[in-house]
Amino acid sequence: MPELPDVEVYREAIAARVVGERLEAVRIDHPFVLRTAVPSIAEAEGRRVLEVRRLGKRIVLALDDALFLVIHLMIAGRLLWLEPDAKVPRRITLVRFEFPRGALALTEAGSKRRASLHLVRGSAALAAFDPGGLDVQRADLATFAARLRHENHTLKRALTDPHILSGIGNAYSDEILHRAKLSPLALTSKVSDEEIARLHAATRAVLDEWTARLRAEAGSAFPVGVTAFRPEMAVHGRYRQPCPVCGAPVQRIVYAENECNYCARCQTGGRLLADRSLSRLLKASWPRSLDDAEG
Repeated sequence: MPELPDVEVYREAIAARVVGERLEAVRIDHPFVLRTAVPSIAEAEGRRVLEVRRLGKRIVLALDDALFLVIHLMIAGRLLWLEPDAKVPRRITLVRFEFPRGALALTEAGSKRRASLHLVRGSAALAAFDPGGLDVQRADLATFAARLRHENHTLKRALTDPHILSGIGNAYSDEILHRAKLSPLALTSKVSDEEIARLHAATRAVLDEWTARLRAEAGSAFPVGVTAFRPEMAVHGRYRQPCPVCGAPVQRIVYAENECNYCARCQTGGRLLADRSLSRLLKASWPRSLDDAEG
């Protein structure tokens, strides 16, 4: 799922192309993508785009007459900018927003079709899409610590819960925890003030650095190749590859549809965290430390 750095760079690229322009037409290629019936999507046509916002992992096009188009990419959704003479990738295109200078297309690979579009009127209706997560880039340490410790969760869960923190998902939470040298399974009720400070600094640094990196990568072009797996990442998606800090093999925990990647030497004092499926299968044979696994 595109996370804060990716969504922010998308937002900037869209704003550069459509703010001040009139939305000439909305072409729905797959009806399921539109999740609202009132206001009618036809009411968005002919409206001028006043602003493009990021709301957590959502992108919002603010139009005249207090109308808001809310786009949620979910896992496989991506955005394309199509020049007037560009061929539309019909098989994966869900909806196109046509402007005088080109079209913004929401696409989705695969068959699950989770990406969504809502049209709502008024700031109150828009606010209903905000899960309330803290914007870490604007929050001071005290506010960050209070929000993190409000409920007892693992650090991995706290970082990725949109009701706690805004815009962070599976990929960047791995990178943040590695930068902070903290275990993904450490509990928020038990981390020290110094560890919270490290986490706060690491969160801001990782998000800022990756936003700058992706912005520079795109340049003046529209962002392409948006992915959660990048070779420059320290641990995310790098299972068994060497940690760039200590050289130890990156480990993982598999759960549901996700996996958590971490460095045992940098983050857990060499202790291997229990993977539910493998540790249940291996039982007593499950290695407890990095030394056991390498022995």
